Amino acid sequence: MKIGFLGAGAMGGAILSGAVKAGIVEPKDVYVSDFSEAIKTKYREIGCNIAESNEELGKTVDILLVAVKPQYAAGALKELGSTMEGKAMISIMAGLRTETIREMTAGDFRLLRLMPNTPALVGAGAFALDSGTDFTEEEKAFAQRLFESIGIVEWMPENLIDTACGLSGAGPAYIYTVIEALADGGVAEGLPRKTAINLAAQTVMGAAKMVLETGEHPDYLKDQVCSPGGNTIIGIKTLEEHGVRGAFIDTVVNATRRSRELGKK
Repeated sequence: MKIGFLGAGAMGGAILSGAVKAGIVEPKDVYVSDFSEAIKTKYREIGCNIAESNEELGKTVDILLVAVKPQYAAGALKELGSTMEGKAMISIMAGLRTETIREMTAGDFRLLRLMPNTPALVGAGAFALDSGTDFTEEEKAFAQRLFESIGIVEWMPENLIDTACGLSGAGPAYIYTVIEALADGGVAEGLPRKTAINLAAQTVMGAAKMVLETGEHPDYLKDQVCSPGGNTIIGIKTLEEHGVRGAFIDTVVNATRRSRELGKK
């Protein structure tokens, strides 16, 4: 199976590199089209094929992953011509619904839309995939393997992709704010800045790993840390007094609504 990457910048490149590293694809079966000479050189040097044009890319591959910025989508997809006829396309373009992508692209092709997030760059991504895709079973299995190689995969109806955008797509920015705030608290109480950031980041990563690997509800895991009358329960009480839980809920709800608005433009 030949897989193409229309755009291999930060996110597209993370998926490409992760798939090659995990052995999901071999460089000789990968075709790349990108306007950046540095990116083309990077992937040529590891054995990938560089397409001379988007039209050539579409003609050559069986599955095409589109990773261009949404504002450049119309032009890039038009350049494919009708080369995707009868083939499969994966879109990681934020906010562009399947009907919009089909309107921008000639031909009748199978389409899978998904929402990635930036931790995919370090092999810890969260991917929300459209369960209503018309991919074949073989293509869906390939997509599952591809994205599991650099994170976790959740399938959902397309109408929930915007919710995933508000939660996991934008979520890293929320957590960076949490890490910074935790570190600031440590600095306020005397920790060196670098030490405080390291402790805060590792604590967030470790807590997330506990949730994923134990399968326990976060509330249960929280209770395991809260001794009666101890410092942790006092910390939780402080968070509740400041409305942190409600703030995070509202943050995801508002970001989801904004994602829906952007998708309609």
